[in-house]
Amino acid sequence: MRVVFLFWIVLTSNALLFSQTREECLTCHSDKELTTERNGSQHSLFVDEHILNKSSHQKLVCIACHTKFDPNNIPHKEKILPVNCLTCHNGVETKHTFHPQLVRAIRNKETSDILCKDCHGTHDVVSPKVSGSKFSREKLVESCGECHSNVTEKFAVSSHGMAFEKNVQGAPNCISCHRNGIASVDEQHDSFAVKISQEKLCLSCHLDNPDVRTRTSPTAGFISSYDKSVHGIALQHGNKNVASCINCHGSHEMKKAIEPTSFVNKKNIPQTCGQCHRGIAEEFNQSVHGIALAKGVNESPSCTQCHGEHNILSHNDPRSPVAPLNISGQVCSPCHSSLKLSQKYGIESDRFKTFSDSYHGLAIRGGQAEVANCASCHGVHNIKSSSDSTSTIHKKNIAATCGKCHSGANERFGMGAIHIVATTDEEPILYWIATIYIIMIVTVVGGMFVHNGTDFLKKSKRKFLIRRGQIIEEHVGHALYVRMTLNERLQHGSLALSFILLVITGFMLRYPDAWWVQSIRDLSADIFDWRSFIHRISAVVMVTASVWHIGYVSFTIKGRKLIADLVPNIQDVLDAIAVMKFNCGISPTKPQFGRFSYIEKSEYWALVWGTIVMAVTGVVMWFDNTFIGIITKLGYDISRTIHFYEAWLATLAIIVWHFYFIIFNPDVYPMNVAWWKGTISESEMQEEHPLELEKMKESK
Repeated sequence: MRVVFLFWIVLTSNALLFSQTREECLTCHSDKELTTERNGSQHSLFVDEHILNKSSHQKLVCIACHTKFDPNNIPHKEKILPVNCLTCHNGVETKHTFHPQLVRAIRNKETSDILCKDCHGTHDVVSPKVSGSKFSREKLVESCGECHSNVTEKFAVSSHGMAFEKNVQGAPNCISCHRNGIASVDEQHDSFAVKISQEKLCLSCHLDNPDVRTRTSPTAGFISSYDKSVHGIALQHGNKNVASCINCHGSHEMKKAIEPTSFVNKKNIPQTCGQCHRGIAEEFNQSVHGIALAKGVNESPSCTQCHGEHNILSHNDPRSPVAPLNISGQVCSPCHSSLKLSQKYGIESDRFKTFSDSYHGLAIRGGQAEVANCASCHGVHNIKSSSDSTSTIHKKNIAATCGKCHSGANERFGMGAIHIVATTDEEPILYWIATIYIIMIVTVVGGMFVHNGTDFLKKSKRKFLIRRGQIIEEHVGHALYVRMTLNERLQHGSLALSFILLVITGFMLRYPDAWWVQSIRDLSADIFDWRSFIHRISAVVMVTASVWHIGYVSFTIKGRKLIADLVPNIQDVLDAIAVMKFNCGISPTKPQFGRFSYIEKSEYWALVWGTIVMAVTGVVMWFDNTFIGIITKLGYDISRTIHFYEAWLATLAIIVWHFYFIIFNPDVYPMNVAWWKGTISESEMQEEHPLELEKMKESK
């Protein structure tokens, strides 16, 4: 009986529930909201049918939504439960991800600050698919703006908003972004999950959607390079504070870079980057670049012009444009080598060239990352004019700036030009040193080349006639004569080896981009560190060999005899003239030489002079901290200029003069081996040193 009674109660209550008609409710609730026909309303009281289940169609009655209605309990307002849209709409969580408060409330069955009716209405709910409805595509932004007016105002003037207004294919709207996981950006800004979702959302259009990608100018590679940037890598490693797409471009206010109010407009970039890099932005704003940019000088660099945009790399990454090896050539050079900018703003266009030709610039081109670059002296973000007392290159601060690398730098470090231009106007002393050396090199080496050229032709012709039997050689013995003692050969060997290494390692620094230098650099990444070490060790060996030689010619009989025979005299000048006459066919006889001719004497004393000059200037350059503090930067530059041109003079003299007489001379080809064996044949003595040969025979 109890079960039957309960069943009767259920049937009775259901009858009461569904027997209540709309007309009965409208007896009291007769306002226009309920009585006016609403075409297209899903909850219409008069027009539309609403699907309550899959098998039947029935118009919604009042008590279908306003449950727990008891007609016997009047008034009944307090007794009716709030409308629960989830009774029918059970998939709302998957469609309303953009309102996390609502999702949480629905999930936890709590009251939310945002209710369904706040957006969709009450009795006039219309499907978004219906054109002109509240949440249809054309009215979506306007409808969201009823609550989010501050956001929609920004969105309306953004690039996305204007594209959406123009019905551009692929243009986003509120729902297309926020229902894809971008939930409450303001509330969950620090959420790592939100950061990742934001990035994926932006890439879903700008990288994965061909309709969007084909209309935007950046390439797919440029867009995707963010993942490999210092920001992208940090984000992938869980740094929720790192910059992502919206931090730089904005969210609702996103605009193209050409727009003056865009976050990524060149003028606004410092402020955009300053959200994270506040101290750096303040430094930049006070720099010459920041001040010029603020004044509207669009050619002035901003953050992205130096660091890159999507592909920003750490300054420690060798691929980064601001890495020590790259910053001068890739960042500073494009502007400070520009003739156009030089003419427009009066900046010097040769600053990079003069730096590139300096020791620092050459070392950087050779791969030495530790050496000073542009930023080392001028600063990084705080670059200022040299006339600014707070500048790192102001005359009062230059010693401290140089002292970062050159310990003990004093005020004399700042005396003299840093960017050297060897002209009569700016550095006349360097200009005249270089000019005199060039004249001397052309004259001396050119004279050597003419002398040896005529000698080669004369001797080659004689050898040719001997082979044809037109000239019969005078018979000579087969004895060997000592030309160099063991002591002298050891001196010569150490001098020759150190000289060759000095030439190679020295010109490697001066011409780091030459093909033969590049071949050596390809052997090892650290080759330039070894270059510096080898150059200095070779210099020590050469100086040691010179001291050894001084001791030899001072304290040994053979040494004193050697130096006595090498002393030049007037006969050497006459012999040189006579040889030129003979080689040119003016004179039929060749002059007779003793132990040393003008050829060996000129070479010996040129070597003595060159060794002294190279040693003195080399010491100044080696111990630059000490000597710049004494003779100033100008004194250092004089030493460096002399060292360079003297090296060229010595190298060309050895190649054109010495190598000819011991290698390419037809009388000794392929080589005079006296430097190795210490002896030469009697025929060589007869040809080159007949007076010495005669003297030796007489002494026997």
